[in-house]
Amino acid sequence: MPRAVRERQMMDAAVRTFGQRGYRAASMDEIAELAGVSKPLVYLYLNSKEELFTACIRREAAALTAAVRAAVRPGLPADRQLWAGLTAFFTHTAENPDGWAILHRQARTHGEPFAGEVAALRDDITAFVTGLIGAAAREARQEPSFGERDAAGLAQALVGAAESLAGWANETPGVCAKEAAATLMNFAWTGLGSLMDGERWSPSR
Repeated sequence: MPRAVRERQMMDAAVRTFGQRGYRAASMDEIAELAGVSKPLVYLYLNSKEELFTACIRREAAALTAAVRAAVRPGLPADRQLWAGLTAFFTHTAENPDGWAILHRQARTHGEPFAGEVAALRDDITAFVTGLIGAAAREARQEPSFGERDAAGLAQALVGAAESLAGWANETPGVCAKEAAATLMNFAWTGLGSLMDGERWSPSR
């Protein structure tokens, strides 16, 4: 069997085991058995449990980012781009619950270097969303007071909400990706749409 195929089998087994059991509880013996290989072969290919977990984080992060980016087609109105990106995000996290568990829960709770890997993923997606919001502002010919800092702050809030909502959706029976995406659009875009039109909330009102 080609090395790439065997390595993918081991990675698939590792993602499933880490996602369902957690990093500390998962064992290399379990992963090897699930992959149908010997434990020495897992170590030969992937060196250590820490390196294997890091490889899983990177693979799942890359797959999630690629899914979101691929769904957003340039030229669409800003709200349709955001809808496409959110739908792709929630679809991917629903179809890959073990991978999402690694990214959203496991990696963040075990310190460096794992938390750093997930932070890089979040930074990448947040930068992408910042670009979408900035494009939406330009599309609406927003006044100069709406700047890069506004877009960056809104992107942070939107990505954080999406992460939280994905965790809830995956644990709540009957919640599909489009429902989760619509929930966040109703929560966020109504406000963003008004902001694009120049309306701002003020505590003095």
